[in-house]
Amino acid sequence: MLMNILNELKGCRTIAVSGHERPDGDCVGSCMGLAQFLYRAMPDARIDVFLESISDALEEHIAGAEKINHSYQTDIEAYDAFVCLDCEKTRLGASEPIFDRARRTINIDHHVSNPGCGDVNYVVPEASSSCELVFNVLDPEGTGAPFMNEETARNLYIGMVTDTGVFRYSNTGRRTMEIAGYLMTFGFDYPTLVRDIFYEKTIAQQRITARVLLDSALYCEGAVLAGIADKETVARYGASDSDLDGISSQMVLTRGVECSVFLHELPDGRYKGSLRSNNYVDVARVCESLGGGGHVRAAGFTADGDPQVLLQNIIEAVSAQLAAEKNRK
Repeated sequence: MLMNILNELKGCRTIAVSGHERPDGDCVGSCMGLAQFLYRAMPDARIDVFLESISDALEEHIAGAEKINHSYQTDIEAYDAFVCLDCEKTRLGASEPIFDRARRTINIDHHVSNPGCGDVNYVVPEASSSCELVFNVLDPEGTGAPFMNEETARNLYIGMVTDTGVFRYSNTGRRTMEIAGYLMTFGFDYPTLVRDIFYEKTIAQQRITARVLLDSALYCEGAVLAGIADKETVARYGASDSDLDGISSQMVLTRGVECSVFLHELPDGRYKGSLRSNNYVDVARVCESLGGGGHVRAAGFTADGDPQVLLQNIIEAVSAQLAAEKNRK
């Protein structure tokens, strides 16, 4: 059921907003899009946004990025409300204790694996992004939110662009395009945003992507492309966490490939997996079996174990879906 965020936060004097670890464009855009709106709509309330560090491109273009609390330190013992965006609470990282102490919790998300973790939940897996859902709760009547401005619109547009692959992924619907078109009327420089945030890469990212592709292998008669980067490889190319984002999305663009798999080693020895698919492999289902989750066409997980064993388990799960699809036809 659609909510009105101002009704849900009525009477709150202190509000915390946060999203998942390793925040991407949709996470940051939804958190700061909501925050920019609330600064105007609730000027007497204290709004604190807690997130891990963000990419240079997001730092440059997200309105209000300088206000993000990256330390997670606060003098408030229990916030009147906590808004959890683009995830459920176990993915909040250092802000999960702040969520647990809050007097009221609200969860807004579009991940199919999220059952809802708040006192109030607005979880819509069919939506393109959490930014799309935030727009909905800011303007539930569809008449033009009175406190919407260029900064809020820009932040929400950034999140929608990143989670839809510039409106080319299958999660893009008519509603998505209608909202994006409306946001564009606020006059921000959307061509530059798209280039800087979605397309532009660091030299480290270009190089490690090339390395992963050179060492990648095809499976399932060419339908799956998989690559692995251990921490020595990541260090050799001077790549940061943000430099690894987007590699699986690039891999799945290979002709004939239905699903891509990218595994990279974290400093603690665990492996983070990112899966993408084009048409019919449900990668969220695959990642859920490994303790992760996400969307039907884009999902991830973090797990212990030998990367070759993890990869074999993934290939078997994807192969079963490919076989089922072949039999269905």
